[in-house]
Amino acid sequence: MANKDEEAAKPAASSLETLAPETRLVHGGSFRSQFGETSEALFLTQGFVYDCAEQAEARFKNEDPGYQYSRFANPTVAMFEERIRLLEGADEARATATGMAAVNAALLSYLKAGDHVVAARAMFGACRYIVETLCPRFGIAATLIDGRDLEAWRKAVRHNTKMFFFETPANPTLDLVDIAAVSKLGKEAGALVVVDNVFATPMLQRPLEHGADVVVYSATKHIDGQGRCLGGAVLGSSAYVTNHLQEYLRQTGPTMSPFNAWVMLKGLETLPVRVKAQTATAARIADHLAGKPGVARVLYCWSPDHPQADIARRQMTGGGQMVSFEVDGGKAGAFRFQNALRLIKISNNLGDAKSLITHPATTTHYKIGPEARAELGIGDGMLRLSVGLEAFEDLAADLDTGLAAVKKGS
Repeated sequence: MANKDEEAAKPAASSLETLAPETRLVHGGSFRSQFGETSEALFLTQGFVYDCAEQAEARFKNEDPGYQYSRFANPTVAMFEERIRLLEGADEARATATGMAAVNAALLSYLKAGDHVVAARAMFGACRYIVETLCPRFGIAATLIDGRDLEAWRKAVRHNTKMFFFETPANPTLDLVDIAAVSKLGKEAGALVVVDNVFATPMLQRPLEHGADVVVYSATKHIDGQGRCLGGAVLGSSAYVTNHLQEYLRQTGPTMSPFNAWVMLKGLETLPVRVKAQTATAARIADHLAGKPGVARVLYCWSPDHPQADIARRQMTGGGQMVSFEVDGGKAGAFRFQNALRLIKISNNLGDAKSLITHPATTTHYKIGPEARAELGIGDGMLRLSVGLEAFEDLAADLDTGLAAVKKGS
């Protein structure tokens, strides 16, 4: 880690680096107190006590290893950061209070007035707000493009372009960006490449291995995995964290709470098992919906008919847990579908053990407006399904109930 107070909490990782991801997620980032606890300790404290005034001075000068204040660093949060760092293969990781805090910090800690960012326009509504509305307020120009088009990335580059930003797969259209190709263009342009990897999770896609510079997560989603706590993470090189991210986080304070970090540590332990099961079921759900009366189209990353299936199979090790589909009847049809469900819950969250469904046009992407939604292909009949851990047969039956309601209302 970047500072001595955090270095003191960082467990030795050399013996874990060569182990399988599943093993790292159980044993990585753990250190024990003098009590020798099995589960990671939860350090619910705001500050830390010094042996003497001289030690306090040395801590603030980074001359003495140890902790100062939980907004700066905390032992439980440090364990979460180290565990996800080991999984992602990054030099450094920093935890944040939410996923949006992670996106905001990743961008605004690096960019400054006079800079230019190029971003794929297919993204979560709040991410689009940061790029399209917030950045220009601080003198940072932004250009939104079709992230699927390599030529569009190339043409958007200016002399002051400092960052490329994109989600892949994108929310909710499951558009894909070729990480390796865009990262190559970013390096040629001298731009930092930042990838929001929340839909794929680090189990199915590791952007750093394809040339990206920074990865961001909403840990609220699959990393927690049970709808309990908010959190986020930013991962990248030591130079990026030390020279840009570290001080921004310390001074602006989007800190992950120790309790949430402890919950996320427990979530990481079961992440491989959950993602594997959810991905297998999601693939079956996509096949089940395809060709059903009342379903206009189905989007799933690994389906052969996905327009970018070749990219998905090149950079992802599975199709993921997310399925988007469009039902007949527009908004009215989509609402009838949702209201008829008895097992799948209506919620704008995702990555939960429970299957969740939402109508992007009236929830997650409502504020971007109808023109932007039309440009992205988010129709009034589109629904986004986050597949949980329920049995496929039960989910399929519930979806059929929704489709029957669509047909009845047509």
